[in-house]
Amino acid sequence: MYRSTIEKLVNWKESKDRKPLVIYGARQVGKTWLMKEFGAKYFDSVVYISFDSSTMLRDIFAKDLSIPRIIHDLSIAMGAKISPDTLIIFDEVQECPRALTSLKYFNENAPEYHLIASGSLLGVMTLEGTGFPVGKVNILTMYPMSFYEFLKAVDDRFLQCLQTFDFQTISTFHESIILLLKQYFLTGGMPAAVKTYSDSRDFAEVREVQKMILDSYYADFAKHIPSAHIARTRDIWESVPTQLAKENKRFLYSDMKEGSRGRDYEIALGWLIETNLVLKLNRVSLPFMPLVGYKQPAIFKLYMNDVGLLSARAGLDPKIYLENDNKTFTHYKGGLAEQFVLQELITTNGAMPIYYWATDKNTAEIEFVIQYDNNIIPIEVKSGKNVKSESLNIYRNEFKPARAIRSSYKNYGVTDELYSLPLYMIGGLKEFLG
Repeated sequence: MYRSTIEKLVNWKESKDRKPLVIYGARQVGKTWLMKEFGAKYFDSVVYISFDSSTMLRDIFAKDLSIPRIIHDLSIAMGAKISPDTLIIFDEVQECPRALTSLKYFNENAPEYHLIASGSLLGVMTLEGTGFPVGKVNILTMYPMSFYEFLKAVDDRFLQCLQTFDFQTISTFHESIILLLKQYFLTGGMPAAVKTYSDSRDFAEVREVQKMILDSYYADFAKHIPSAHIARTRDIWESVPTQLAKENKRFLYSDMKEGSRGRDYEIALGWLIETNLVLKLNRVSLPFMPLVGYKQPAIFKLYMNDVGLLSARAGLDPKIYLENDNKTFTHYKGGLAEQFVLQELITTNGAMPIYYWATDKNTAEIEFVIQYDNNIIPIEVKSGKNVKSESLNIYRNEFKPARAIRSSYKNYGVTDELYSLPLYMIGGLKEFLG
């Protein structure tokens, strides 16, 4: 399978200011595969070190953090010569905090080495202050496969016309692309689920893979979260699909349990965010530059890390694939469509500030507002056949944006700087905006 993130790894390798690279990402998003694939394609040799099952490897870092000694001992332990031309991979590095700390000394004393470290709990380690080498590493966050990456793996007939904005061809094959989008809604972007669907075209098998991934997340709760916070972490995690099913998708602690208060759940929520298991979207009071200046920290929505996992947890029946009237987008009252758009915005469009806007009384709401090229652009997401919206009209009349985006299952069109962009093209938004 192709992951566009590998291009960022190539840029890292060629950078004159290269530091050891730390890759964040939830469990099962494909970090290990990507690191090994990168090593196989761009290095003469790779030394892969996983800390989750070897006491001997962890003991190497328990002595001192002298880089020559560490390289010497690792070479013996792995039975391979390690040189500056070798790609060194530290996987599941959260199991050996001293190895993570050593990246500081690789950067300062041995910058000639190519070293990548990864693990599913690195964000939590940063919160806990376990010697994370702040400022001494490059950081890359990895997400599930985007819709375009899914197409490349499953059916790439329409990928080129989507990437080149060939709207005439896109219009001709609109319904066929919608069908592929349905497949993605069910499968999502977890590489194991995508591979299973690519090989078998069996959604039942995909659901089994998704269940195993979800079970692995629950296992992490029990293994890594302090016992006092396990139940609260589960409360939030299990509440996300339910709260996305609401008309007003704002996350409310009181919707989990009566009398629940935010301050009791701060640690649990932080754990879920830092492990990339949930995506947090804050509201802004006004859509002005810079958006962060108008962020309302206590008002937010929570989404899953993957639309396929959300559809699995919601019990979405794969039979929707057979429907001919695009009811896919009305399931969950738009929650799936919003999940998809947020996931695509984060995964494919870089580090754009993303929020949502709503009036104080929620009489009008825009699902996403992004800050791009010194402009604030509203993105309305419509999940049904009726794309008329008072909210976008209110927003445009009040704030006069230069451009506005409406993303739905309808075909492309533009009227008075309001661009109707099909949901399946939201991953190319940055290129579309130019």
